[in-house]
Amino acid sequence: MKAFMDKDLSNLDSSLFRINMPTRKPQPGALLVAEPFLREDHFNHAVISLIEYAPDKSAMGLVLNKPTGYTLGEAIDGINNNVNIPIYCGGPVSCDRLFYIHSLGLKLPGARQLTNDLFIGGDFNSVKDYINHNLPTEGIIRFFIGYSGWDDGQLDEEIHNHVWAVAPSPANSELLKDDGDSFWYHIVKSMGKPYRNWLYHPLNPQLN
Repeated sequence: MKAFMDKDLSNLDSSLFRINMPTRKPQPGALLVAEPFLREDHFNHAVISLIEYAPDKSAMGLVLNKPTGYTLGEAIDGINNNVNIPIYCGGPVSCDRLFYIHSLGLKLPGARQLTNDLFIGGDFNSVKDYINHNLPTEGIIRFFIGYSGWDDGQLDEEIHNHVWAVAPSPANSELLKDDGDSFWYHIVKSMGKPYRNWLYHPLNPQLN
């Protein structure tokens, strides 16, 4: 019996929690939500803001909920060190580059609009001036090193294989405020009844 149970548990995987996902088309500004058993370090319980996407083409996104433990003042010259602004790991590509998404709009010249009130990039000197004047940043702007990238058609295939669920983006006050595993659970809960089983998955099914 024990041998049978060990074999049975070893075959337990995400298929038990696979669901018929509602069909949502990815688009810039949408969220990619990792299925519960995606174990890669960068993407376990990841929630990604999709920055660039076109069907069957390459894609780019930023992982929203993986803090690095570093602050902007530690990494960038000219930033007030008294301002505790965390930097997040946006993904495993180009980890020597800084990215930022925000709701400041044209207050940052050159910013590119993703949704009605979400933007990426813009003049970094304007960013530094904004921060050094002690203006609010929580829920307004978030900084990342690195990004997540997909080759032509790769993201479409992963979505088809249920690696990611596509979800609408919440208000920026939520999108740019929470982080960690709790943010993944919050977003999954907001996605409704079809995803309820995801909320109760074991962290490692072989240990349950």
